[in-house]
Amino acid sequence: MQHDIVIVGLNHRTASVDLREQVLIPDDRLDEANRRLFETEGIEEDVVVCTCNRVEVVAATPQPEAAVAKIVAFLGREERTAVQDLQPYLYTYRGREAVRHLFRVTSSLDSMVVGEPQILGQLKEFYARAASVGSIGTVLHRCFHKAFSVAKRVRTETGIASRAVSVSSAAVELALKIFDHLSDKTAMLIGAGKMGELAARHLIGNGVGSIMVSNRTFDRAVELAREFKGTPVPFESFPKYLKMADIVIGSTAATDFVLGPAPLQEAMRERKGRPIFCIDLSVPRNFDPRINELDNVYLYDIDDLGGIAEENLGERQQEAARAEAIVAEEVESFWRWLDHLEVVPTIVALREKLESIRRAELEKTLGSLKDLTPEQRQALEAMTAAMVNKILHAPITQLKQKDQRSESYYVDATRRLFGLDEED
Repeated sequence: MQHDIVIVGLNHRTASVDLREQVLIPDDRLDEANRRLFETEGIEEDVVVCTCNRVEVVAATPQPEAAVAKIVAFLGREERTAVQDLQPYLYTYRGREAVRHLFRVTSSLDSMVVGEPQILGQLKEFYARAASVGSIGTVLHRCFHKAFSVAKRVRTETGIASRAVSVSSAAVELALKIFDHLSDKTAMLIGAGKMGELAARHLIGNGVGSIMVSNRTFDRAVELAREFKGTPVPFESFPKYLKMADIVIGSTAATDFVLGPAPLQEAMRERKGRPIFCIDLSVPRNFDPRINELDNVYLYDIDDLGGIAEENLGERQQEAARAEAIVAEEVESFWRWLDHLEVVPTIVALREKLESIRRAELEKTLGSLKDLTPEQRQALEAMTAAMVNKILHAPITQLKQKDQRSESYYVDATRRLFGLDEED
């Protein structure tokens, strides 16, 4: 059966952080989402990808148009967002373009900050989650592993990674634009997950004076604070310590705001108006947007970090172009494999059909010619086999040489012309 690959989703270019928050599938519901899609008629394989900057469904299907409609409905139903409200923000890729998009995402060519390293690890995790619930088969298994190898090629053969920064380092770069230097500044990390840890490393690398770490699991706050020679702060007490913080970075998995205007108003009174710079690295957001209305409090969310990426884009343009060439080459390599995957059963079925006809007709003929010698029988066998091989040569050659324009045309035509799907 012919398989196509489709991708339906939205990202930081097509949808605001507000909308992405609505569509975001929580981690504890990801496995269920993969299972439900896999059980949908017409979707034979699927991987749900859900990061701060994108929510996408990658699917293998024999019915691409119907599958796209079902995925759109799924995304709308999943988070109770009306489908018609999502439509303007969704993109759809199919076939080679879907493969190209996946390879670009994995290689960080589609990231807010081109070249950031986190996306590859995230894609590997989403692939593993889908594999763990059995929603991945031959096509997406090969496609994702190819995507991982493409990302490795891009990082090995281009300088795109050396010229890129992560979202966390972009946040620190933004802090350096507000404060001339960080040596006399104190930072507070609210949330000690991966994003918080990366932000801490970048702050230390840029000479921040001191760090406070607050986390719901206090042991984790203590562990990270010890590693960075900082101070752990109990999560329920962090508002009392805001008066000491010049930089506040939010990176928790909370689904509601963990910081609103009131605690910051109190902190600003004690700071006598000295500015506080707040960076919200989370989706859903950790900080109430109304914080930005306070005097001398500057709040930036994850979408704001795109500006830094744009500033650095010129430096990375040449390396990105080289990376795009690698992606294009690897897309064709994968597509040849997929074509071959579809062609082989047709070639086998065609050979078997003609061979069964040859064998049946030869048996009839030999049954009516009782006086043939073994040598004559062998000659008839060789002659009929040669005829079948000559008849098969042209169609098999065409099947093996499918190009982008023909797509599945020759496979479908061959199966119809020779009745390969008909019951005997």
